[in-house]
Amino acid sequence: MSILPLEHVRNIGIMAHIDAGKTTLTERLLYYAGKIHRVGEVHHGQATMDWMPQEKERGITITSAATTIQWKKHEINVIDTPGHVDFTAEVERSLRILDGTIALFCAVGGVQPQSETVWRQSEKYNVPRIAYINKMDRFGADFYSVVNDIQEMLGANAVPVMLPIGKEENFRGVIDLIGMRAVYFSDRELGIPHRETDIPAEMMELAMEYRKFLIEKISEQDEALLEKFISEIEPTKAEIIQALRDATIRTDIIPVLCGSAYKNKGIKPLLDGVIDYLPSPKDRPPVIGIKLDDDGSAKRHPSDDEPFAALAFKITTDKHMGKMTFVRVYSGTVKAGTFVYNSTRGKKQRVGRILQMHADKIVDREAIYCGEIGVIIGLSDTTTGDTICEMDRPIVLEAIEFPTPVVSVAVKTQNRQEQEKLSHGLATLSTEDPTFVVRVDDETKETIISGMGELHLEIIMDRLNREHGVKPEIGKPQVAYRETIMYRITENTKFVKQTGGRGQYAHVVLEIEPLPAGKGFEFINKIIGGAIPKEFIPSIERGILDAMSKGPYCGFPVVNVRCTLIDGSYHPVDSSEMAFRTAGAMCFRNGFKKAGPLLLEPVMSVEIASPEEALGAVSNSLGSKRGKILSIDAKNGTRFSKAEVPLAEMFGYTNELRNITSGRATATMHFAHYEAVPYSLAEEIVEERRKMEAAKN
Repeated sequence: MSILPLEHVRNIGIMAHIDAGKTTLTERLLYYAGKIHRVGEVHHGQATMDWMPQEKERGITITSAATTIQWKKHEINVIDTPGHVDFTAEVERSLRILDGTIALFCAVGGVQPQSETVWRQSEKYNVPRIAYINKMDRFGADFYSVVNDIQEMLGANAVPVMLPIGKEENFRGVIDLIGMRAVYFSDRELGIPHRETDIPAEMMELAMEYRKFLIEKISEQDEALLEKFISEIEPTKAEIIQALRDATIRTDIIPVLCGSAYKNKGIKPLLDGVIDYLPSPKDRPPVIGIKLDDDGSAKRHPSDDEPFAALAFKITTDKHMGKMTFVRVYSGTVKAGTFVYNSTRGKKQRVGRILQMHADKIVDREAIYCGEIGVIIGLSDTTTGDTICEMDRPIVLEAIEFPTPVVSVAVKTQNRQEQEKLSHGLATLSTEDPTFVVRVDDETKETIISGMGELHLEIIMDRLNREHGVKPEIGKPQVAYRETIMYRITENTKFVKQTGGRGQYAHVVLEIEPLPAGKGFEFINKIIGGAIPKEFIPSIERGILDAMSKGPYCGFPVVNVRCTLIDGSYHPVDSSEMAFRTAGAMCFRNGFKKAGPLLLEPVMSVEIASPEEALGAVSNSLGSKRGKILSIDAKNGTRFSKAEVPLAEMFGYTNELRNITSGRATATMHFAHYEAVPYSLAEEIVEERRKMEAAKN
C-alpha cells in the first residue's frame, strides 16, 4: 500500500501567464511545507525548480519540474509549468495527468493571453482549479478587477473565499470569508506565524456582502445548503468547505484566493485551499482506455488493488542514468525489478529503478503506487504518451495531443564527426520534447528542425551546445505554411504503362472537396459493384497521402481536404497495388490544381503592453506587418493592444518593439489559427519557392 491513504494525496500543477510568479510561488510552497530551508529567488537564478542553466540565466521556466511536499498529513505532488507559449507542450502534458491545478493571476495584469491558453487547456482535460491572485503588493494591484476578468473573459464561476486587506504597499492581510476572521501576515522574516483577529469595522459590510455571495453560489450547487439559505439558517464552516470542495471538483465553482508570494503573504491559506478544495486521485472518475484483446473500452479505478496502468507523460535524458520516464500511475502498483508491458508499442520492458523527483534531485523508491507521480529507469522503448500496464491485463490509455510546430530552420555542421554529435543530440531532444520535430528533406538532404517559436529553437540550440558539445550553423527561420483548396471538383485519371513485359494499369475517379479548418483529411470509399477490387482501395488512399505530404501548389503539406473515391476500373493482369497508389497520387495532384489552391499561413495572437505615449508606434508597427488590431484596453496607466498578425511578419519583433518604444513595451504571442495568404503575396512565395528548388537542382 502507499505511504498515505489515497484521500490524502494531491497531484497539482501551477499554471499562468509568463511572469505571474509561478516559480516564486512554488519556492514558498516548498519552504512553508519544510521541503527547503532557504528560499531561492528567480531573479537571482537560485530557484529550486528552475534547475536548467538556461532557466537560471533567463529567469524563466522552460521545462516542467516535479516535486513532492507534505502539508497537514497530506502528500502534494507539485508540477511547476512554464508560462511562455513556446513551451506549451510542458503545460499540455502536465494537465493531462494532474488532478487539480492552481491558476495563478497577476493582480496588475489580470487575465493575460497565456492565462487564457492554459485555462482552455485545463478545460479540455476537465481539471478542477482554484485561482490565486498574486502580487497584491504591486502598484496597480486590483483584486476585484481580476475576479471580474476571470468571470467575464474566461466564463468561470469565480467565487472569492477571501478578500484582501489593503493593496499595493499597504497589503497586509486577508479576510477569511468562511471563518469570518481577519488574517494578518508578518512583514518580518519567513516563518513568523500570522495572527487572526476580528474583521476591521470599516470592511465588515463588504465582507458580509461577499460572504452572502459565497453562500448563494455554493447553495446553487448543494440542495441541503439551498434549503438552509432559503430558510436563512447559517451553515457551519465544515458544511461550506465540503460544499465548496464538491463544486470545485465538478468544476462548477472556482474558489479565488489572494496574496503576495514574493512577500510570503497568503501562502499557508493557499496550501490549506489545496487540501480543502482540490481533489485526491480517488475523487476523480475512473480512467478509461481500450482493451487490446477485444477493442472494447475498459476502466481502471484509482486503487492499489486494481491492475497496474500508468501513462508516460514526460521523457528526459540524464548523462549518468540514461533515459528517465515520468509516469502517472492511475491504478495498481509497480515495483523496481519487475516487468511491465508497453501496450502502445506492444513491448515487454523491465523496470530498473523507481525514483521520486525534487526538481533535478532524486530519491530512490522500492515501488510507486496508485495516484502517484514518479520516474522509472529502464523503459528504453517508451515515449511520451505511451501506456505502461500489466502483461496479462493490457489497456491503452488516451494519449496526449500536442500542437503542431510553426517555425522551422535548417541546421548543418562542417564535418562528419560534428554531424554525428548533431544527429545524436537532435534525436535525444526530440524524444524529450514532442513539439520539437526533426526531419531530413528528401530532395536537399538538409536537416530541418521545427518548433513552437524562435525562443523554443534558441533554447534547443543552446542545449545542443551545452549538453552535446555541438554548435551547428543555423539557416533563416521558415514559416510552416499549409495548402488547401476552395472548390469541389471531380477528377478522372488513368495510369497506363507498358514496358515490354507485364504492364501497369489503374483507373481512379476522385471527388475532391474542401473541409472546414482543423479537419485535416478524410477518405471515403464509394466504390460499388467491384469496379476496383477491395485490396487496391488502401493503396489509393496511400497515394493521396503521398501527394498531400508535398502539395502541388507550393510543396507544403495539404490540409482540410476530403477525397471520395467514386469510380474507376482495373485490369485483371496489369493492375497492382503500386499502380493504384501511383494513380491515386496523380489524380489528387491533377484535381488539386483545378480546385482553387490556397496557401495558408499561421497567424499569431499578439498582446502588447505599452505606455500611452508609445501606443501610436505600436499600432503603426502592427499595421505594417499585416496585423489586425482587435482591441486596445487601458489598465492602470498601461495600454494593452490585442492583435492577430501573420507569423511570417513577426520574426525579430521583440527587438523591433524594444527599439520603437525605448524598451518600455513588452509583447507576448501564441498560435491562433491558419489563414489564407493574400493571392499576390502567395504568388510571390510560390515563385520564390520555385527559384529555391531550381537553385538546389
